Amino acid sequence: MADIDRYRADDKRAVDALYRRVFGHDAAESSRLRWEWQYRRNPNNPGQGPEIWIAREGPAIVGQYATMPVRLSLAGREVQGSWGMDVMVAPERQRQGLGEVLFRTWDRNVGASLGLGLSDSSYRLFQKMRWPDVGPVPCFVKPLTRRALRRPNWPVGINRLVSALTLPVIKIVARTRPLAAEVRMIQRFDESFTKLWEHLAPKFGLAVRRDAAYLNWKYVNAPHVRYAIAALRRDDRNVGYAVYRHFLEPRGRVTLLVDFLTDPADEPGLATLLRWVDREARQADSDKIRTFALHAVFRRVLRRSGYFAVKSTMEFVVKVNGVDVDQSFYDSTDDWHITLGDSDQDR
Repeated sequence: MADIDRYRADDKRAVDALYRRVFGHDAAESSRLRWEWQYRRNPNNPGQGPEIWIAREGPAIVGQYATMPVRLSLAGREVQGSWGMDVMVAPERQRQGLGEVLFRTWDRNVGASLGLGLSDSSYRLFQKMRWPDVGPVPCFVKPLTRRALRRPNWPVGINRLVSALTLPVIKIVARTRPLAAEVRMIQRFDESFTKLWEHLAPKFGLAVRRDAAYLNWKYVNAPHVRYAIAALRRDDRNVGYAVYRHFLEPRGRVTLLVDFLTDPADEPGLATLLRWVDREARQADSDKIRTFALHAVFRRVLRRSGYFAVKSTMEFVVKVNGVDVDQSFYDSTDDWHITLGDSDQDR
């Protein structure tokens, strides 16, 4: 059986070669471009470099489990956790239990282990290990144009018919509404957002710590994608934010609301941010807006703002090790704040 230990600086060349073998050259090049930012520059690294576990057989590297460390807030209590991300095993060592050994090593060494947007094989492995399964993070879509409901696998005639039938409803849903507070575009998160997070953290049963250092690393310094950031302001204070971007996909243009934060009690504040994103999406000629949200209040505001729940494939699992929690903690997730931006799903 392979030996499992932490990543070392001189492993880089062998890990890159294994990545190319498992995922192909294109995926390996994409990973190479963001590796330094994603793993070495993470402000939540526990101190001994990237949180990556390596499987070794003699001098050969035959597996890796790379993770993204975060500070996880549980109703204001913090534990050191991490998102599981890039797991790979050499083709000749697959289906021999090495992936499970890597998963269990990771879990034993963190205060909370989390997975988002899991592959089928990873999801089955988490089920085999009897991890708490909180289900998928709900996905919401707001249509803005007649093209919003088109599907690339539908015939042209069906797409045109659906567009015509749904247009009256879309016109009502997508109508412009006034902002109820000031919204300002920003380039970076200042320390006022750390203070905002510290004020709001006790209101969430589970959420990643969203301080300025983390937010700037995640959304400002990312080398592979460019985000727009809008700050919600009242009385000359920042009281919320939204992170979003626009991109093309088959049959239309999409605005992706990647992350957001307001006081759950401030429903007008979140509604204002959503209306701002509406305007930005129209200006970018997007056909729809897509977002993910687990918190019950945020989901309610999304529905009131014209978003429709659609099938979500973003499975979410979490296992808390650093503090004692019982099964009821996993059964009630209405006050958990999880969005698409929390892990590495937006690549």
